[in-house]
Amino acid sequence: MERRISLITLGVDDLDRATRFYELLGWRRAAESQAEVTFFQLVGQVLALYPRENLAADLGIRTSGAASVTLAQNLRSRDEVEFLYSEAVTAGGTPLRTPYETGWGGYVAYIADPDGHVWEFAHNPAFPLADDATLTLPSATRPAT
Repeated sequence: MERRISLITLGVDDLDRATRFYELLGWRRAAESQAEVTFFQLVGQVLALYPRENLAADLGIRTSGAASVTLAQNLRSRDEVEFLYSEAVTAGGTPLRTPYETGWGGYVAYIADPDGHVWEFAHNPAFPLADDATLTLPSATRPAT
């Protein structure tokens, strides 16, 4: 597993309120944001705000109490998702959701580390990785309008 985090997702109770908070701090909402998720480009990483109940559903759990934060490593292919998921489970991670195709065209899997921290392994063809594996949202590479 490469030593990097591509995306941090915060499960939030009120997406509009959480988005406003970060915008009032001077953070700029990325063009890739949608009605159900807000993205902020960081230096080489992305912060996502996502409704807690949606995050719980993605994890395949009923309660949203555990769906507060996920750390994600974006990968270049579905095969890498499969490999990293298997590697993490073999290393002692708890499988939360086996690799599956998403409704947004991606391929993801979830595990928990031995202390319960949730990792998402994701292939998102809409968010390609740079050669050095950093994640930059496509809008961040376009000139501001």
